[in-house]
Amino acid sequence: MYDARLMERLMQDWLDQHADITALRLAVADLNGQARGKRLPRQFSGKVFDGGTRLPFSTLNVDLLGQDIDDSPLVFDSGDADGLLVPTERGFIPMPWLDTPTAMLPMGMFHPDNTAFDGDPRHALHRVLERYTLHHLTPVSAIEMEFYLIDTSGPAPQIPCVPGTAYRHAVPDTLSISALDDFDGFLTDLYAACKAMDIPADAAISESGVGQFEINLLHCDDALRTADNAWLFKIAAKGVARKHGFTASFMAKPYPDSAGSGMHSHFSVLDAEGRNIFDDGSPNGSETLRHAVAGCLAAMADSSLIFAPFDNSFERLVPGAHAPTSLCWGYDNRTTALRIPAGPPKARRIEHRVAGADTNPYLMLAAILGAALNGIEDKTPAPPAITGNAYGHAAPQIAQTLEQAITNFEHSDHIKRLFPALMIDNFSRTKHQENRILTDLDSKTRSAIYLKAL
Repeated sequence: MYDARLMERLMQDWLDQHADITALRLAVADLNGQARGKRLPRQFSGKVFDGGTRLPFSTLNVDLLGQDIDDSPLVFDSGDADGLLVPTERGFIPMPWLDTPTAMLPMGMFHPDNTAFDGDPRHALHRVLERYTLHHLTPVSAIEMEFYLIDTSGPAPQIPCVPGTAYRHAVPDTLSISALDDFDGFLTDLYAACKAMDIPADAAISESGVGQFEINLLHCDDALRTADNAWLFKIAAKGVARKHGFTASFMAKPYPDSAGSGMHSHFSVLDAEGRNIFDDGSPNGSETLRHAVAGCLAAMADSSLIFAPFDNSFERLVPGAHAPTSLCWGYDNRTTALRIPAGPPKARRIEHRVAGADTNPYLMLAAILGAALNGIEDKTPAPPAITGNAYGHAAPQIAQTLEQAITNFEHSDHIKRLFPALMIDNFSRTKHQENRILTDLDSKTRSAIYLKAL
């Protein structure tokens, strides 16, 4: 239960203990996962505590360029009314990459009567988790963050020089220690920022694209916190990279001939006694695991717009490019959309491999965990697990284009079960406008927008 008075006391204590902080960022995630909000001098922090922080509801429903959505009922039809920003349980978080000592305060959007605004993606995930609570179940989740470091200082994006040299990596160096060492300064500062922000950043690897890295965020039994960690990690990586003279991009496919960047999520589910309901002591996992798999598969095509929210996202989802395209599952098989990793039975879990790095982590986890719970509630039987190369397997496919993804999302009964009507309408309007505006731009301009924003 959220305790406003306790949060106020904790936040004031934090500020008292961090006398060096002179600036605040009040930030909320929009539908694209972009941080929107205000900069506030420290001396006006009292506004945070007295309910004086407001933003238009339409702020959460702008396109990737930050423009209002045409004909949105949140704009002129409602007088562009204000919503109330309320601090989340996270409290203040330092932003150590900025020259000015600054703290961010993640917020949620509410109506003036303190009811949740259905257009807030964080609330969408909270709604799904409330369904789990009704069953006395708790999802445990983790996310893998893939991104590229890119030099955007020249006429075209390129692989950055190794710091202190004129050398640029020319070919992928998958799992290379030397590639990690080449960018040790950036990675060290990023880990330091994650520690300061209480983001559980674990192992880093050099991925299969040139200049591509992956950092795992450890599992957590609070999916809201998992999504917070992913959202904040993106902000931190971009800020630290900028300080080092790079661009950190979570664009799904920044280079046509290089691997795309995904945001794989792992999850299991605990019962009221803390037991993993996917574990039956065998390598195959429980029948409940297979019900969850079936639920995820059933909603996957209609959820494509969440997992692949931009036209560039679909350049990653092609056969043979280390990203799944077939709606199928398997044991320890990285060509499938859903993978059941090997390991001890007590750690039995599902890895959902569809989402790109450009997705909104709140909507992604809401779609995945909500679909899994649908399968568990309905006791939906799973199709047989496949073996071998899923790219050559005859199976239904995810949406092939952004247009198809929008259509599937708008008319899906699965989506109506996962998200409130306002969220579905707002997200659809956003994607229609982006599809209309961004696809009219030349590829160089469109790519530059994605590199900067995502």
